[in-house]
Amino acid sequence: MAALRLGSLPPATLTAITVTKKCERFNGGVKVVGDGGGDNGFPPFLPKEVEKIKDPFARNLARRIKRLPVQIGCSESYIMSSCVQPLIQADANPVVLLHCFDSSCLEWRCAYPLLEESGLEVWALDVLGWGFSDLGRLPSCNVASKRYHLYQLWKSYIKRPMVLVGPSLGAAVAIDFAVNYPEAVEKLVLINPSVYAEGTGNLAKLPKVVAYAGVSLLKTFPLRLYANLLAFNDIPLSKSVDWTNVGRLHCHMPWWKDATVNFMVSGGYNVVSQIKQVKQKTLIICGENDKIVSNQLAMRLLFELPNASMQRVPDSGHLTHVDKPRRVVKLISDFTRAK
Repeated sequence: MAALRLGSLPPATLTAITVTKKCERFNGGVKVVGDGGGDNGFPPFLPKEVEKIKDPFARNLARRIKRLPVQIGCSESYIMSSCVQPLIQADANPVVLLHCFDSSCLEWRCAYPLLEESGLEVWALDVLGWGFSDLGRLPSCNVASKRYHLYQLWKSYIKRPMVLVGPSLGAAVAIDFAVNYPEAVEKLVLINPSVYAEGTGNLAKLPKVVAYAGVSLLKTFPLRLYANLLAFNDIPLSKSVDWTNVGRLHCHMPWWKDATVNFMVSGGYNVVSQIKQVKQKTLIICGENDKIVSNQLAMRLLFELPNASMQRVPDSGHLTHVDKPRRVVKLISDFTRAK
């Protein structure tokens, strides 16, 4: 993959490609080919472990994941980028869903169909370096690269100011993007936002061999299960086990470890200085029983953002969009349509 040149205007993008198709490189360009699903309708690029997932909402959303070519450098440099595309084009500006740190668009398995039922045009994107994109020739996965990739996807396919939704670290991704590309963002929705961490801290200074060991631990089932138990309130163990398998599915992608180390040693997100630069109207959604990000930090963010409001969701933990999807969908829908 050609080196990503940051700080310059993005090159011309693929505006003529039918975005509901898979594409592949052909004679220096891109050709459109049929989708061709795998067993049980799952895209063939998903890890085989998807078959083990029992959650019907996760299975249904996984079947809808596509890869779109997103240009990142010279005219022949594309990343086949994973996302869930909307079925409709609505009058209201599109809602674009990001995800938490080291996760995927499957986070939105419960809320996505409800957002569609409400009549909204909804995209669920995988942030560069996570999810199910084709990163066999690994690009840089630092903050600037993630931002640029999201901009190129927006410019090529979404093309209208969006309501950008970011949960947890996804809120930092959303703030960073909104400040750098204000023309692309109409409003922000930040769910249990994790925006006050100063990057990856001392992890950025670790020797590569230690960083890889730490990332290998991050993939392990016991650690992911523990994080799941912290994130949700009072769910049965059997469901927690299944949701852990959903949450770590992307870790089986062959490039995942390299991409995660690349992000870690790059320094990560530090958006504290950008918060007061946010011009967009912002809704903060806060789970009252969040055990991972303090509600006090959400209150601090409410006062520091120039134009923000907050809604609390009772009996909800860190992943409010998963454990209370109907409430979150109602809040997002009302906020999107409000003048």
